Amino acid sequence: MQSESSEDITKYYKHLSLFWTDIIHLMSSKPQSLTSIGPMRAFAANSKKISTELIEINEDLLEFNRHLTEYYKQLSDTWSDAQKKVNLKAPEIPQGVEQIESFKRVWIDIFDNDFTELFDSERFGDNYGKLVSKELELTKHWNNIVNVILQSANLPSKEEIDEVYKEIHSLKKRVAKLEIGLKKKEMKKNGK
Repeated sequence: MQSESSEDITKYYKHLSLFWTDIIHLMSSKPQSLTSIGPMRAFAANSKKISTELIEINEDLLEFNRHLTEYYKQLSDTWSDAQKKVNLKAPEIPQGVEQIESFKRVWIDIFDNDFTELFDSERFGDNYGKLVSKELELTKHWNNIVNVILQSANLPSKEEIDEVYKEIHSLKKRVAKLEIGLKKKEMKKNGK
């Protein structure tokens, strides 16, 4: 019941947010609107895209935090269990000069086994995969927002800049090959 009301509240705020972004979008499309000049007009026109991305970011962030909490819970539970095993084994370690080294070997063996078991478990792998997936989705949303803002300011997007860098790199390689070819021709000419 608690999750239903939480879901209803989320839907309500999502609807409310989209309503207000629609109002702003309608206002920005009118010539008499306050944001009718410069990049602010383009930004206001694209504000619905940004709002939609922010809503999706919040949903993905909630899932990301849930998986992150589970990730650290699994790590801390494994640490706690391994430490309990070490504490139970500690009285069995012979007293003497090599006690510290023996204790260290026992500690390493138990922690190595327990954490290897954790990392090999399906539960850990499933949660970690979802955690990384949500992180990538968050990055995608931020990139979309940045592209909308750059477009609103009439600036090139990251993809367009990357394309220019690729072209420059390709041109550098071609120029280097041409320079090498010219040097070889000069050496042949000077050698003859």
